Parts: sequence; C-alpha cells; structure tokens
Amino acid sequence: MRKLTDKFGRQISYLRLAVTDRCNFRCQYCMPAQGAAIVDRKELLTFKEMYRVTRVLSELGVDKVRLTGGEPFVRRDFINFLESLAFNDKLKSINLTTNGALVGKYIDTLEALGITNVNLSIDSLNKEKFNTITHRNAFDDVYNTLQNLQQSNINLKLNVVVIPDVNTNEIIDFIALTKNQDLAVRFIEEMPFNGKGLRETEQVWNSATILNHIQSHYKDIEQLAHKTSATSNNYRVKGYRGSFGIIPAFTRTICHDCNRIRITATGLFKNCLFDDGVFNVRDFIRNGASDNDLKKLFIETVSQKPKNGFVAEAARDNKVSESMSSIGG
Repeated sequence: MRKLTDKFGRQISYLRLAVTDRCNFRCQYCMPAQGAAIVDRKELLTFKEMYRVTRVLSELGVDKVRLTGGEPFVRRDFINFLESLAFNDKLKSINLTTNGALVGKYIDTLEALGITNVNLSIDSLNKEKFNTITHRNAFDDVYNTLQNLQQSNINLKLNVVVIPDVNTNEIIDFIALTKNQDLAVRFIEEMPFNGKGLRETEQVWNSATILNHIQSHYKDIEQLAHKTSATSNNYRVKGYRGSFGIIPAFTRTICHDCNRIRITATGLFKNCLFDDGVFNVRDFIRNGASDNDLKKLFIETVSQKPKNGFVAEAARDNKVSESMSSIGG
C-alpha cells in the first residue's frame, strides 16, 4: 500500500477532521463573544464526503482520526457519522475533542462504537470563571460529563488553554486532579488566533513558563518518555496516578516528528496548523474527482509538508490566521 510520506521522511498517519465550524461556546481564544463568521451549511463537507475522504486516506496509511469542530456534537446526525466511521476497519482509533456540554447522553454510545479517546476542553474548575471564559452557563453539564467519562472505559484527557491573567492560578488545581485519578491533564499555550489584540496582558505563559510554575510547587516531577509524534511533553508528579502534559502549540518545539494533517469543515486541506491551506478537497470531489485522483493529490500534497510551523507561517499569503473554530481546534 502506498503511504503518505513527506520529504523529511515523516509518515502521515493522523487526520484531524473538523466536522463543523459552529460551536455552542464563545471562548475568546477560539471564537470571540461577538462570534465568528460561519459559512452556509452547503459549504460544509457532507458526512458522506467526509467518510469518503477518510476512507481514501486510510488506504494511504492514515489509521487515526480525531474529530473536532467547532463543537462536533452541535452538528445534526453526528452520531450517525461516527457509526459509519466505525465500519472502516483500517482505522485503529477514532478520537474526539469536545467541550463536553452536549456529549453526556452519548457516553454509552461512544463506548459501544469503540471510541478510544476523548479530549475534554475545560479551562477552569471554578463555575463562575468557566462561565465567563465560555460566555455560557454550562459548567455543571461539562463537569458532570467529566465525571461520567472517568467512570467509562474511554481514555480521558483534559485540555486546558492557559490564559494569562485569567486561569493561571488554577494550574496547580488541575495538577491536583491527577493525584488519585488515572487522568491526563494537558496545558496548552494560548494561540494568537482571534484573541490577539482583544486583551491586554503583560504576562507570557509559554511552555517553559508553565513548567517552571509547576516545578515551583512540586519538586519531585519526572518526565515521561516522549512518544513518537506526541503533541505534548508529558510529566508526572512522583506518586501520582495521573500525568500532565504541556502542548507547545505556539512555540512549536515538537514539529520535528509531526505525523498530522488537517481538513477543515469546509474541506480545506492543511499540511500544518499554521499554513493557509493547500487545496479544497470539497471542491475537488464535487468537480468529479475519483478515489484515485484523490489519492494522487493527497500524496503530492503531503510530499510538500513544511518542516515546521514557522516555515509554514512564513509562507502564508495571508499573514492573519483564521480562528481556531474555523480551522478545527
């Protein structure tokens, strides 16, 4: 089977697929309170088109898919799409990133479908602060989902965007959750997308700052082995059941073994989070492309994957990036 390999010898095996650009939250770092422009529904990839693209990519060696948004569960019939993906025997894992507000009633269904991992976005353990960050009164629903996922067989990771002057005082509270629970907490550097310029701050909280802050509270921290193509640098407080990781989303120190590609909800194919998008797979399909045409285009496109996010960003025609809700968080 022909594989997707770039010119640096990296084999692409991981697709991040955004199923919608819509979200029921309005987190400033992703989608500002006034909202971001959403596209007409006919411009979104249909689920049938998504299944086809995923199937073709899986025949080229992509065996892991992460479904994102916006918020995946706001799109009608999303569960039916998950059921169809579960029939693709070439996929080793189907994973989800969600804000947790709508997924609670589907946990049993996700287990039955063999969903391997769920990343739950939660930026505060304080109800009032959470509701302020998200501009929604949804903390109780999200926290109940967190607890119910912990009781399931699904591997749970908590995604925490570190927001200067907002939730940095809760980093240690999140670490404390890992003491008696087999839980992974991942702290994510805030990206400049959409939130840039909307909030004044003198603090810089990058991956080094976050780690230094944690080490100032815990002296006995061990670094865990780095898995190939992992998106985070991972650690554990000695004696704790769970772990924590730091995702250098903006400082981009783990690009060297990247195995990921992205497709946005409108079909824009991205070799890198920081590129403009290489081509629109939706238009290619709707213009009559065959599966072989798709495979040829995917192979040619991935061969040009940039070395890292800095190279991708420098090559952009449009120097202002999209919102994370439109890219796929």
